[in-house]
Amino acid sequence: MIFFRAFLLMSIGISINLSQLIPTLAQTDQSLPVNSNHQKTTPALDVLEPNPNPLQLPISSDEVKIQTTQPISLQQALELAERNNRELQVSRLSLERSQAALRQAKAAQFPTLGTNAELAVSADQEAPTDIDLNINDSPTSFLGGMVEVNYDLFTFGRRSARIEAAERQVQFEQLDIMRNREQIRLEVINAYYDLQEADEQVKINQAAVENAQISLLDAQALEEGGLVARFDIVRAQVQLANTEQDLVQAQAEQDISSDQLARILSLPDAVDTTAADPVQIAGQWNLSLEESLILAFKNRVELVQQLVQRNISEQQRRSALAQKKPTVSLFANYGVVGELNGRVEDGYAGGVRVGWNFFDGGAAIAGAAQEEANIKIAEVRFADTRSQIRLEVERAFKTLIANAKNIETATFALEQSKESLDMARFRFRSGIGTQLEVNIAENELTRAAGNRVRAVLNYNRALAALQRAVGNF
Repeated sequence: MIFFRAFLLMSIGISINLSQLIPTLAQTDQSLPVNSNHQKTTPALDVLEPNPNPLQLPISSDEVKIQTTQPISLQQALELAERNNRELQVSRLSLERSQAALRQAKAAQFPTLGTNAELAVSADQEAPTDIDLNINDSPTSFLGGMVEVNYDLFTFGRRSARIEAAERQVQFEQLDIMRNREQIRLEVINAYYDLQEADEQVKINQAAVENAQISLLDAQALEEGGLVARFDIVRAQVQLANTEQDLVQAQAEQDISSDQLARILSLPDAVDTTAADPVQIAGQWNLSLEESLILAFKNRVELVQQLVQRNISEQQRRSALAQKKPTVSLFANYGVVGELNGRVEDGYAGGVRVGWNFFDGGAAIAGAAQEEANIKIAEVRFADTRSQIRLEVERAFKTLIANAKNIETATFALEQSKESLDMARFRFRSGIGTQLEVNIAENELTRAAGNRVRAVLNYNRALAALQRAVGNF
């Protein structure tokens, strides 16, 4: 009898521990604002900093072997991504490239100063005379140089169009950094939630293994007393084997989720991560669908990017048409020329130079036509982007509402499944129920715990997607 009570207490304790792995709605502060659990900034750990040399490859197994596992919070993950994410680094480098191109375009506003030198040998011969038929003049060597200043006075819009296009390209790259930052933030949040789910699934399956072990011990104890058949022992052993397989699969998914987060954060090869934050509701969304749509159309930089791209194409069209017009330049030069070991002459000149390509085979018109097509493409993409943004907002909004309801039902199912398992165990130990009932109750508890975790994390994913869709992280 004492043996029976001990196992009963152990069984109840394990099932309660399983429920404690998942926070209930009552434990969540529903008054939190959106993303309120990420307000506190925590400095990232030095061990998570990547190798500063991006071209270095590991050459030994120790360099890629996992040396440490570091729990990190979502805030730390976001800070690491801001500094280390390679796509964001490429966006910043693209901005630097566009800024250099702008400086290059603005250089046309200044005059140019150049010089050239020339060494020439004249092999001209004078006609032979009757007195000296075999003597020729020796070749004459000349050395000359010139310094010249040029300034394009009128380019009929070509110079200003190129500068304007370069300025708009810088603006485009700045917007692209904002777009990339928001998108990478969403990727980090989703990857972190995936890691949280994988971590919780490992815990749930570990608890399921423990429950299956208790059921097997119960069956073995009852078999010794002659209360159950060998069939119940076999069924309990099968249940334990199945839960152990589920645990192994969950651990593999945990490793994969950790690797995915590490790639986004550009973590060192020897570092593994786990989620330090508990699974809980991330916040609430207090706007209606219509208000969310208007906010998205106002905030999303993708729409502004298409307008900027249209402006770039317009300026490039102006620049192409300006190729057909003349160019008026001012010039001044000073030159020196003389024979080697002889006399030296110098002079200077200045004036106005006009250049005009009367015929270019239609190249300027064709270039302008290309840019006109690009303008129309930007307009079409603007409309398509607007439609895509609306779809993203509506999908995230409706998914958020659905998962909010799922949390309630999943929480109720989890509580009921815990009670069901306790009753099934009590019936089995009392000789009323069967091992099959216990196995079914254990499976239902494991599934309910997993559903509760997925409901909360799917809600958080939908909230993050909605925040990204309106551009208001």
